[in-house]
Amino acid sequence: MSQLGPLTPVPNTPSVARCGGAASAVVAPIHLVGVSLVSRSAQEEGLMFLLLRRHARVSRRRHTPVVALLTALLVMVGLGAGPASAITYGELDNAGHPAVVLVLMEVDGQPAYRCSGTLISSTVVLTAGHCTGEPGEFSGMRVFNESDVQTDTYYPFGGGPNSVEATGWYTYPGFTGAEFYLNDVGVIQLAKPINLQADEYGQLPTANQLDSLKPRASTTFTSVGYGLQRVNNNPNNLQLESNKVRMLAHPYLVQINTGFTGPQSLVLSNNAATGGTCFGDSGGPNFVGTSMVIAGVTSFGLNGSCGGTGGVFRVDRPAVLAFINQHMS
Repeated sequence: MSQLGPLTPVPNTPSVARCGGAASAVVAPIHLVGVSLVSRSAQEEGLMFLLLRRHARVSRRRHTPVVALLTALLVMVGLGAGPASAITYGELDNAGHPAVVLVLMEVDGQPAYRCSGTLISSTVVLTAGHCTGEPGEFSGMRVFNESDVQTDTYYPFGGGPNSVEATGWYTYPGFTGAEFYLNDVGVIQLAKPINLQADEYGQLPTANQLDSLKPRASTTFTSVGYGLQRVNNNPNNLQLESNKVRMLAHPYLVQINTGFTGPQSLVLSNNAATGGTCFGDSGGPNFVGTSMVIAGVTSFGLNGSCGGTGGVFRVDRPAVLAFINQHMS
């Protein structure tokens, strides 16, 4: 599920590199949780490192300036999974946010990665741009709408009572893998509706609604997703929890409208006191306070243990709202 609980930062975590002063930082998308269909023993005996090498090739191909340790976070689903009660710093969402779904992406017809997303209508899911990808990046998608996907025997394939196939997916204009965080929003259209109560769907903010928010501990959000519960940055002693269950955390606003965030992002807390987001939570919602208004989608992290802070792509900018509404019909 969602690692909506950060990890205690481990020693030797490299500092975040910066390019051109404080205007930009080396960041990495936090959706790429690989789907593995092999046994846990096979995973533990080396397939993890095959994935790490594969991710390193992807990073170079896209010329993404990713800190070396971040390549260690393309992890196989299920590796090190434990009981849901072992989740660190987050809370089980259960039926609290039924609009939040797990997004499964396929490559060449095979399950490959997972993200999170939010139903903003019965047939439209809001997620991150790096979860819908560049043209041709993903060959198929489906969503799972139960709170506990860990026990879904159909996952990662479709055909079960709690999954719906996508008929199309669309990424915000200007999105590139190399600088994903600048335009990191996407929309998925579903083949059939997922019917909820009207007030259970995610709601879009008004234009520039977030500009009035002040960075402080009382400016809180509700982050929801299906990502990792725990991960460290040591590939020689990998420790992670990756239960596919929906969880939530309550981070507070750290930065907005700064040289680091630009006009498009927020930075939220990610620590033992507040919880936070991690790999697999990408695309999931960060609701304003305890409302159903989506401030933005989980976008990036700054280190390999998902601690410290987490990045959110804002959806309150007029051009972003126009893009989303274009695909609502």
